[in-house]
Amino acid sequence: MEKDQADHPAHAAPVRLAFRVSYHGSSFFGSQMQASGRTVEGEFIAACQRLSLFEDWRKANVQFAGRTDRGVHAIGQVAALSTDSPERAIRTINTQLPPDCWCTGYAVVPPAFHPRYDAGKRTYRYYFAELPAGIETMDRAAIKFVGNHNFTNFARIEGRNPYRTVLAARVAREDGFAYLEVTAESFLWHQVRCMATALLRVGNGEALESSIDDLLTAEAVRPLQPAPAEGLILWDTDCGVRWIPVPAGERSSRFLKELVRHHTLMAKIGNVLK
Repeated sequence: MEKDQADHPAHAAPVRLAFRVSYHGSSFFGSQMQASGRTVEGEFIAACQRLSLFEDWRKANVQFAGRTDRGVHAIGQVAALSTDSPERAIRTINTQLPPDCWCTGYAVVPPAFHPRYDAGKRTYRYYFAELPAGIETMDRAAIKFVGNHNFTNFARIEGRNPYRTVLAARVAREDGFAYLEVTAESFLWHQVRCMATALLRVGNGEALESSIDDLLTAEAVRPLQPAPAEGLILWDTDCGVRWIPVPAGERSSRFLKELVRHHTLMAKIGNVLK
């Protein structure tokens, strides 16, 4: 990339940048900017403004690949912006973002790039708080989600098309935890968390594998109660972009280490207080 053009504004040409964004969602009221409440998008725009990457975020076409609910985490969110100072953006973005939000990669993309509409598929992982007894049964049941189905009973529809195409779904174990991993072209509100609820019932013996087929084909009833947001991670957004790594920064590394230390201590104290 050319030398930072911030010192030569007369010759600066806007460059479209995409960033791969991670965040710990517990302290955010979701990803989408709103009038009240701390959001990922709001923090990202504020960081860019402090760096004088643009004056008006709308004219800079700041866009995110999708929305995540309050408390949901991400390692594969994608944000895009246009700026006259691309080198500064790449070099310093993580110095201005809060510790619980950071960029891990960047790419120079075409001027018309839109992370939402250019995303061919998205992947989420849902980590279950407790290890279910029937993980293999859950995995077999998860495969039933693959294909184009009516997810009315698994989501808040609110006038949207209830049909979604799931490309892959599986349940597996990792480090003593079970997780649901699902990839789709797009998702409905609460869809993955409701899928997790249905599969957990199967894994705990409260429902048969065939209950997934029943819910996918039955007429609309009250949607399942979504599983808690704290277990959900936006794992990947595939926009056909080749990411160049960006160091996360010392503040975010310290934040994550302290988070692990705190929760390890709370788990010990919880066991002592039983």
